Amino acid sequence: MAARRSNRGRRRNRGRFGFLYKLLSVVVILAAIIVGCVVFFRVDNIEVEGNSRYSAGQIIEAAEVEKGDNLFALNRVGTYRQILERLPYVEEVAISCRLPDTLVIRVTERTAVAAIQGDGAWWILDEKIQILERTDQAGIAGYPQVTGLSPAAPAVGRKLGVAEEQQHKLESLAQLLQALSRHAVAGQAESFDLTALNAIEMKYGGRFTVRLPMTTDFDRSVRAVIEAAKTLPENDTGILDFTLDENEIHLIPYS
Repeated sequence: MAARRSNRGRRRNRGRFGFLYKLLSVVVILAAIIVGCVVFFRVDNIEVEGNSRYSAGQIIEAAEVEKGDNLFALNRVGTYRQILERLPYVEEVAISCRLPDTLVIRVTERTAVAAIQGDGAWWILDEKIQILERTDQAGIAGYPQVTGLSPAAPAVGRKLGVAEEQQHKLESLAQLLQALSRHAVAGQAESFDLTALNAIEMKYGGRFTVRLPMTTDFDRSVRAVIEAAKTLPENDTGILDFTLDENEIHLIPYS
């Protein structure tokens, strides 16, 4: 009986040691893999894609990534935030690795579509009324000017703000800018006047003043303006008035 108990004890001990041996083997293998990743998978090439406003060097500098950094130890969230904070024309960032040694930074850049004056400077806006740049009169050449709004504490990298009583105008401007961008005609706009209480006036295509209700389906209105520009005789100019009837365009010739 004592011999049998001794044999069972030895088998239990072997089972316990076998499990510990397997566990230790797994730990050693994982440690070897981690050490291998740290030692071997280092950044040797940095590729930047999707950029036009900024050079690859500017984006890499903003990311604070250098050759020799470990691909798997990179703080991707921190790198993402740094690029967005330091480069206001960048809207989105995607960071990926291509083994064994390449880091890929892909950016989507914002498009400047308008300019507004306030606080002694000019401010460049994208279609989401994000402030992209502070500049002067010379720096707004080629951008449609926005009038009828007073910027409140404008700052690069932030949304344009206005007083509460102008907030509905700002929201309408953003909707119009986005509709123009969706239909790829933002470059046809020449100015935006939001001085009136219930209407926006937009100079368009060198031919028309487009008068729109402050609250309307801007996508439908932009499609109608595009169609009018295509179908009306090229020498027709005047006011395209949507405030009289949103379902019908009224062309009022310039006198």
